[in-house]
Amino acid sequence: MKSQTQFYHAGCPVCTSAEKFVAQSLDPARFDVEIVHLGEQGQRIGEAEQRGVQSVPALVLDGQVFHINHGADLSALA
Repeated sequence: MKSQTQFYHAGCPVCTSAEKFVAQSLDPARFDVEIVHLGEQGQRIGEAEQRGVQSVPALVLDGQVFHINHGADLSALA
């Protein structure tokens, strides 16, 4: 069974670089990665917060949050 994974970002250069090198590098046979652009999908910021995301870019993998570098705090996106 594939692991449901979310990659949250805001479209900044740090985020798009992380998407290219991290999210797209995960094995698609093991991980079903959903890319969530919070700059375009602001209604999902609350969902990201509930999952423990504090800043973007962030990868949520099996319920565990991995903050990658630091592009922006979620509070800056609201």
